Amino acid sequence: MKLLHIDSSILSAYSTSRVLTAEIVAAWKAAHPDTTVEYLDLAANAPAHFSADALGVKTGIQAQPTEAQLRENELSEKLVSQFLAADVIVVGAPLYNFSIPTQLKAWIDRLSQPGRTFKYTEKGPTGLAAGKTVIVASSRGGIYSTTEGGQATEHQESYLRVIFGFFGITDVRFVRAEGLAMGDASKAAALTAARADILAATAEAANQKNLAQTA
Repeated sequence: MKLLHIDSSILSAYSTSRVLTAEIVAAWKAAHPDTTVEYLDLAANAPAHFSADALGVKTGIQAQPTEAQLRENELSEKLVSQFLAADVIVVGAPLYNFSIPTQLKAWIDRLSQPGRTFKYTEKGPTGLAAGKTVIVASSRGGIYSTTEGGQATEHQESYLRVIFGFFGITDVRFVRAEGLAMGDASKAAALTAARADILAATAEAANQKNLAQTA
């Protein structure tokens, strides 16, 4: 089994989402010792934001793509191939300004390719990356999950659920630590709850993978 471990926080050792992704990966490997892990740090190695050059080869408009277009397409193909090869994807996604880090969005833009992760049919879009498990470590300074107003203003978990669903992935789980900036007691409670979610999410997902492999 292949696991792709993604971090996107810019806070390095001070990042809660990085702590949580590491614990998720450790818990998954404890349940699946044969898992191989590939790591991608988007803060350290962020793909360039999506541009006309990144899209150039895909359009087929030019008979001879430019060097910049070929270079950007090579990066996109590397990232989408890495994603498609993984059975499990663990994503660290802190809440920045009500959304996700731009580095994480740039990675997702490279994955979103017709014919690779989705296609359009007469009945609408169909995802092509079904069968994967995604576990998101969601970290937030405030509390957004308990009120309608909070849920309406976060475009982090809601966006990730939609985009991975668009790729055909229905098993998307969230390990959430929120209220991290609301005092020591709130942060401690958030981490305790997140660690309980890690055990539940990895155990349930691992059981489902085992059942799928033996079916």
